[in-house]
Amino acid sequence: MKIAVLSQNPGLYSTSRLLEAGEELGHEMSVVNYLACEMHIAAHKPTLTANGEQIEGLDAAIARVSASSTFYGTAVVRQLEMMGVYLPNSSQAIARSRDKLRSLQLLSRRGIAMPVTAFGHTTQDVKGLIRGVGGAPLVVKLLEGAQGIGVVLCETDKAAESVIEAFRNLDANILVQEFIAEAGGADLRCYVVGNKVVAAMKRQAPPGEFRSNIHRGGEGQKVKLTPEERSVAVRAAKAMKLGIAGVDIIRSNHGPLVIEVNSSPGLEGIERATGVDVAGKVISWVAKRRDEGAGRKPDV
Repeated sequence: MKIAVLSQNPGLYSTSRLLEAGEELGHEMSVVNYLACEMHIAAHKPTLTANGEQIEGLDAAIARVSASSTFYGTAVVRQLEMMGVYLPNSSQAIARSRDKLRSLQLLSRRGIAMPVTAFGHTTQDVKGLIRGVGGAPLVVKLLEGAQGIGVVLCETDKAAESVIEAFRNLDANILVQEFIAEAGGADLRCYVVGNKVVAAMKRQAPPGEFRSNIHRGGEGQKVKLTPEERSVAVRAAKAMKLGIAGVDIIRSNHGPLVIEVNSSPGLEGIERATGVDVAGKVISWVAKRRDEGAGRKPDV
């Protein structure tokens, strides 16, 4: 089977592991830099070229689109869908996952528990936003942030007012979210493939930090999930219509709460923490789904 990984850098751990796993399973693997692609749109014959060479004959592709390149990356994914290539994460699903507000609204509609969240456009009722999540301490998040960037913990209502007003005066869209103190600066990254959590790790923030992202110095270790946590992770991925997802959960006094669903979850941290061949599980599932005829009539 011919499988491509859409990635800007073939040297990245996640990209190289997917290539390695696919080759070990006997597939013909390649890397396509989606930013180097050109789309040619014509009736009944959409085509795609990369660095002047036409891409054809692909059976499946795994999109690893960076947050900063979502618009162009999803356009390339959409073109591949029109060409009949199977992608476990569709262009629409990736776009939904990058919109934090829309993601939370979709999760809410499915009855999936999450921290209480508020969203507003003006600074005229900042106190109302703060009251809506139970007051400080609370977390302010940029809608466009990633890897913990643009996430601020406000210890007091006054500090929260200042941060919210500053962000809004810069015309930045933000979410205001309750702070789950009992989580202790830790969250669970659940790697969902299809209908199953194939690996999970606990990420612990370093001292003095509340963001547990590995990129911000958080440490990962293997963790055993409860049946409820596994169910919540799979339901969250399904709500976002993602075949491959990193679902981030925090443990609260009233059960597991979903804080984010990632459409391009990294492999390095979770494979090293758990010892699980996550890349191999991803490739095997993608090949199986393609053999079953999945994705031949995409909704684009």
